Amino acid sequence: MANLTRVEAAARAALLDVTAYRIELDLDRGDRTFESTATITFTCREPGASTFLDLRAESVHEVTLNGKPLGAEALDGDRLTLPDLAPDNEVVVSATMRYSRDGQGLHRAVDPADGLHYVYGHLFLDAAPRVFGCFDQPDLKAPFDVQVTAPDGWTVVGNGAARREADGPWRLATTRPLATYFVTVCAGPYATVADEHDGIPLAIHARASLREPLALQAGQMLEVTKACFDYYHSLFGLRYPFGEYHQVFVPEFNAGAMENPGCVTFRDQMIFRGATTRQQVLRRSNTIAHEMAHMWFGDLVTMRWWDDLWLNESFAEYMAHRTLVAATEFDEAWVDAAMSRKTWGYAAERMPSTHPVAGAAAPNVETALQNFDGISYAKGSSVLRQLIAYIGDGAFIAGLTAYLQAHRFGNADLADFLEAMEEASGQDLDGWAEGWLRAAGLDALSLRTEVEQGRISEAELVRTPPPAHHADRPHTIDVAGFADGGEVFRLHTTITADRTPLPQIVGRPVAAVVVPNASDLTWANVKLDASSVGALPAELARIDDAATRAVVWTALLDGVSLAEVDPRAMLSVFEAAWALETNDSILGSVAELVGDRVIPAFLHESEHEAARAVLARVAQGVVTGSRPGSSRALTAARVVAAHTGDEGLLERWAVGEALPAGLEGDSDFRWIAVGNLARRGLWDDGAIDRALALDQTIQGRLNALQARASRPDADAKAWAWQELTAAGERSNHEMNALALGFWQTRELDMVRPYVSRYFRDVPALGHRVGEDALARVASLSYPHAVVERSVTAATAHALDRDDLSGAVRRAMVDQQALLLEAVRSRELFPPAEQASA
Repeated sequence: MANLTRVEAAARAALLDVTAYRIELDLDRGDRTFESTATITFTCREPGASTFLDLRAESVHEVTLNGKPLGAEALDGDRLTLPDLAPDNEVVVSATMRYSRDGQGLHRAVDPADGLHYVYGHLFLDAAPRVFGCFDQPDLKAPFDVQVTAPDGWTVVGNGAARREADGPWRLATTRPLATYFVTVCAGPYATVADEHDGIPLAIHARASLREPLALQAGQMLEVTKACFDYYHSLFGLRYPFGEYHQVFVPEFNAGAMENPGCVTFRDQMIFRGATTRQQVLRRSNTIAHEMAHMWFGDLVTMRWWDDLWLNESFAEYMAHRTLVAATEFDEAWVDAAMSRKTWGYAAERMPSTHPVAGAAAPNVETALQNFDGISYAKGSSVLRQLIAYIGDGAFIAGLTAYLQAHRFGNADLADFLEAMEEASGQDLDGWAEGWLRAAGLDALSLRTEVEQGRISEAELVRTPPPAHHADRPHTIDVAGFADGGEVFRLHTTITADRTPLPQIVGRPVAAVVVPNASDLTWANVKLDASSVGALPAELARIDDAATRAVVWTALLDGVSLAEVDPRAMLSVFEAAWALETNDSILGSVAELVGDRVIPAFLHESEHEAARAVLARVAQGVVTGSRPGSSRALTAARVVAAHTGDEGLLERWAVGEALPAGLEGDSDFRWIAVGNLARRGLWDDGAIDRALALDQTIQGRLNALQARASRPDADAKAWAWQELTAAGERSNHEMNALALGFWQTRELDMVRPYVSRYFRDVPALGHRVGEDALARVASLSYPHAVVERSVTAATAHALDRDDLSGAVRRAMVDQQALLLEAVRSRELFPPAEQASA
């Protein structure tokens, strides 16, 4: 795809106003291509000027501009030149397009469970030209009329209400003005559960093979959907403006979900096939709330250019958690945010690729794609919480409402947002915005105390800005101390200096554990002192506040990542405190972080088996001591299946025998055991194929691919690498599964030869895989298991190349930084036998 620059987009927006799109799609032409006709009307402010249309077609049949055909020479790559424009113009583009296998454009997937085909449109970020000719930039919004010809037996839904008369095509109602990347069509023999709320028609769709779990789970999803509508309507005073509201769970989806107005798409792994934990349902509910928030933040009011994507993502992230707490049963949503979203964001902030929340450099769309990360989501959400602490919630909501009213169906930028907030609050926010929105980096927060006779004699809160990104960021936080299961002190304060005396806690008893930012109100690297870390095995589980416990776990992970905390100390805290944890989000997230990051990255290979045995033993205790089938028991059983070395237990679970209560018939749980057996070399391809024969579904095939790729066998590795990197027809999700499995091995000598092949073979995938999918593949297939400086050096050498795509370069930069964290930690905290030697 041509890489549209901001300068080109600004020039085109200054020249044109797009008044309407009429799109005709014929999806009844086989399973490789479809027909597309786009009719676009637009005005030109400078008659006689020329511009270009974006188009990526398999073949172009005809292009006319104001009734006159344009020759083949008008198409240069992915750009179609439109010369000698009139004041009012109409361009018609008729072309054959190719279905994608990388989740971008119009993606077509086959469900192996029944052989049925499904199509969905994912036009983010710049994939609209794969589906129809268009002016593909966020500030050229226009109404869309869409017509779809589809095979008999298919259902069609999209941004406008879809209707079909007799045997003719499906016609979708004219939309309100949309950016091109929000347009979607979903078509196939979908199963549907329909409903209505407050005059809004609702429907949830999924593959026919998921009909049964959809029917069981739709009620909960619709309940959350209705609660979110009520809350947003009440909060903003602006009703949902896009007609019907469809939520479509689609196969092989790159993202978690996409906020297409009127037709939100989700990855269909969120229709759970087996047992579910409360955390899983909470996160799905959060995604539902997040995407609905986009109907106002992103869809109704859209950023002018990608440097202000935070106006979409930060707001949806914040609103989703706020809404779950205020309007649903999930009043612990902010704790889940601390464990899942902020750990993601803090990791992104540590990367060399860190960037400001707002105004991040986005000179072109390729660069912009890289900034959809934990900073734009998690940090932006935290910054909004700090803004509310700064100006008050009433002013914040008043400002948002004014902002939405002023720019509805149009575009806006940071200046527009700040103007609305300043008007509502009566405060000058330029200094606040400079520190929190326009500057990258996060401050470190720590508490320094002096002690006399068991009481605090002096205390100050220390704010340490990052050297590379110094800024003046005020923090409204609380600081708390705990001992013997009780709260010794808690102080709420706002700090505006690097050193802030805290006379309020002078004279208080010394606390065993001291936690800055105890309620997780701000965005900061919390520094736990050595005494607090040492006390955590005895004290952490006794802290009553779940938010504080989440902050402590996050601080431990950050400390390990920064080589300030021995990873064995974090494992000791896990061994002592995890089984006593009462919050489902902390329980699930901590096990995932320790099992998937701390052990494989920061502990030496010789320590892995013993560390995993600790996880399995502690988790087995939770299974035994919990109510059978409860969320806690399910979470713990999955930890056991993933980490135990008990071959007999794994064999039984892998074939569905003697499963823990609530997991009977749960295919996904059996695959966890299969994966463990495969990684240990205990199951060969034949055994994996027998497991696959019992689960011939999309997810079953992905699990089998990952298991085969993880086997510690030279032939298995050669096969997996060939399947991953050869110019075949693997889908985006199949490539991800192969990449996930490949480096999961205890035999590093077997995979070391593939380190150099990564730098040769993975960048070459850009010739057949779009940037959105490639970003994920390049990250997952990075040789992170080889924790050696030779790999970081090889990465540095590869980054000197000038032929890397933006997705691959960003993946390499970030993965190199993560690997360096592990290398430094291992060097500073070697295994006991190495340290003594």
